[in-house]
Amino acid sequence: MFSLTAGRNGGAGAASRSHRALAPGGFVLPRVLRKPARFFSRAVSGDVETPPFAMLALSAALIGSFSLYGAVVGGHMPAAVQAVTARTGFAIDEIRVSGNVETSEIDIFDRVGLDGWTSLVGFDVHEARARIESLPWVEGVAVRKVYPSTLEVKVAERAPFAIWQHGASLSLIEADGKVIAPLSGQRHASLPLVVGQGADKAAAGFIARVASHPGLAARVRGYVRVSDRRWNLRLDNGVTVKLPERGEDAALAELAALDARSGLLSRDIEVVDMRLADRLVVKLSPDAAAAREAALKARLGKNYTPAGERSI
Repeated sequence: MFSLTAGRNGGAGAASRSHRALAPGGFVLPRVLRKPARFFSRAVSGDVETPPFAMLALSAALIGSFSLYGAVVGGHMPAAVQAVTARTGFAIDEIRVSGNVETSEIDIFDRVGLDGWTSLVGFDVHEARARIESLPWVEGVAVRKVYPSTLEVKVAERAPFAIWQHGASLSLIEADGKVIAPLSGQRHASLPLVVGQGADKAAAGFIARVASHPGLAARVRGYVRVSDRRWNLRLDNGVTVKLPERGEDAALAELAALDARSGLLSRDIEVVDMRLADRLVVKLSPDAAAAREAALKARLGKNYTPAGERSI
């Protein structure tokens, strides 16, 4: 049990504490604000002694706050972060590049955009990725920060499918016809050569059909698109095979079978014309044509009629 004296003293103390917790308007302050309110009340009444240099610290905090606000509003905060963190051990001093074969590391470094004091903390990997992806051979790239001072760049490059000749220009293209870069040097000389308007888009499907006849495909050195309607084959011995606009597959099968049976494509000829559905026309080379003309003239005599082409 509480004594009456204790109750009275406790009541007075409670009343005093309750009085201190009251706001000037008479309402009770929330618990979290009571300590600051008591401290402020004692400071106003002179019960709390102001620490030395308090005004100096308050002025410095005020100036710093305004400076920070100005930097944020003025867009200078990233530069400030870069400057501070770069000089405290976070400056990028190593770039690890992997996956690049056709793309030089110098070009990648240039797109990363370092100035010697670039901080890893404030470095924007998304902008760097976009800059690197603008390089001709780059299909995709991953840029990753490795603290405290390393940047990793992993490159995925585009795959060249063929060399496309359009006019006087030679370009490397992908299987879907997208141009990668101009051809330079002999590095990609073994790729198929496709020539003419529309050849870039139509080449992949046609080359796949020719590849189903390995003996014929091994001799092709150029795939020429004519008027974006049909194909000519240019063989390794200079022979040109003119394929029809329709029925390419049947014509290829017939040509491969004829060559296997009679060695047609190894003869002294210039052109094999398969554009007509009911016949195959062979044009002899000039020397072969002259020799044939002489032989026919000697054999037929007055019945001889000159001919530059024959049907078989």
